[in-house]
Amino acid sequence: MATNVVTSDGSGRGWLRETFSFPHPVNEYAARSVAGMVVVLAASIILFDVRWLLFVLAYGFLARVFTGPSLSPMGMLATKLIAPKLLNRNRAVAGPPKRFAQMVGLVFSVTAIVLAYGFGQVGAAYAVVGVLIFFAALEAFVGFCTGCFVFGFLMRWGVIPDDVCERCNNIQYAEEAIAAFEAEQHA
Repeated sequence: MATNVVTSDGSGRGWLRETFSFPHPVNEYAARSVAGMVVVLAASIILFDVRWLLFVLAYGFLARVFTGPSLSPMGMLATKLIAPKLLNRNRAVAGPPKRFAQMVGLVFSVTAIVLAYGFGQVGAAYAVVGVLIFFAALEAFVGFCTGCFVFGFLMRWGVIPDDVCERCNNIQYAEEAIAAFEAEQHA
């Protein structure tokens, strides 16, 4: 079975590579929509004491870290329906900081699973989920991505190499990427 299939854009990128990639740029409104859905799911876990949904929460972050929206139901809903059709809004932002933020969410949600199921510390798990709700709400309702903020500092301090997001600071690339992104959204 061949994994290198020519895609509709003729790039020759294989379906595996296409699936397991993170978009750059990212639609800010799609990211905020996902964050809103995370708030609802995480709050439901605590309010209704439905611990098994911690696995759904963790899966969502895991899927978004490794595949962007491709294997994430929330990601697909946000990128295919909410942002382009319901909100009809598009603002291209750098992908790597958003991916880092998803990784932070994954760490928080896995920590909550370990606390709840590994140590029986449901209250501590819900406290971790509460912190996750706070930061997801900042993204969803205020437009402040804390993970992206931390990503920027980690780059300045040399913890994250410049080449991870050299395109983030390249104005010419950013303009070209935004134009291509917007053309793709309107196609």
